[in-house]
Amino acid sequence: MIKKLAIGLFALSASVASTLAVAAGPEVPLMHANNDITDKASLQRGAKLFLNYCLGCHQMQYQRYERTFRDIGIPTEIGQEQLIFDGSKVGSHILNAIDPKDAAKWFGATPPDLTLVDRVRGTDWVYTYLKSFYKDETRPFGVNNIVFPSVGMPHVLQELQGLPTPVTHEVEEHGHKVTKIVGTETDGSGEMSNDEYDHAARDITNFLAYVGEPSRLESESIGIKVIGFLFILFILAFLLKKEYWRDVH
Repeated sequence: MIKKLAIGLFALSASVASTLAVAAGPEVPLMHANNDITDKASLQRGAKLFLNYCLGCHQMQYQRYERTFRDIGIPTEIGQEQLIFDGSKVGSHILNAIDPKDAAKWFGATPPDLTLVDRVRGTDWVYTYLKSFYKDETRPFGVNNIVFPSVGMPHVLQELQGLPTPVTHEVEEHGHKVTKIVGTETDGSGEMSNDEYDHAARDITNFLAYVGEPSRLESESIGIKVIGFLFILFILAFLLKKEYWRDVH
């Protein structure tokens, strides 16, 4: 019995590992996001971009509007007026109205919830993903992605970035020359310049990093205060020690 259970657990773990490896895509160098979750202006821009361009398909079922607005410095009235588009109450979770069955039919799979995508994938992966779409007419939506091959979604930020084309390079693998996509270059049709889009991608990434662990903003603030308190306590203890030992010496 124990032997069968061990074999079953091993098979299950191997299957999960294989699935994760396929989902992770090929090994590609990741760009550094260099984001800063204490930058509230960046978080506000990222929230605006996410709610306008991503929420139609990807929801955040574990995050509430009110908590988000409070944490990143958006007045509740302004957030409710300008960033809640479906009439939801400010205390509601950040959800969308798309039917999961319809979404699975349109995209091949239900678009994942993105509350914890930064925790699962990593900040640099998210940033690289947003900058790695390219034109691929063989795909249903006309685009593909370097870090997520055969991605089943359109490039929703295309109007901002334009339609990138792949930059290829020939490399030798196992004695054969193969063509690999090493980057992309935009066609210039987007509303933003390359630098502006880089900042937009970084802002969205920053916002997703915050949503993955909202308590970090408060934790880091408390941590700085605790370190300051301990530093002052150390000085007082040092002066007190000198006072106590003055007569001994």
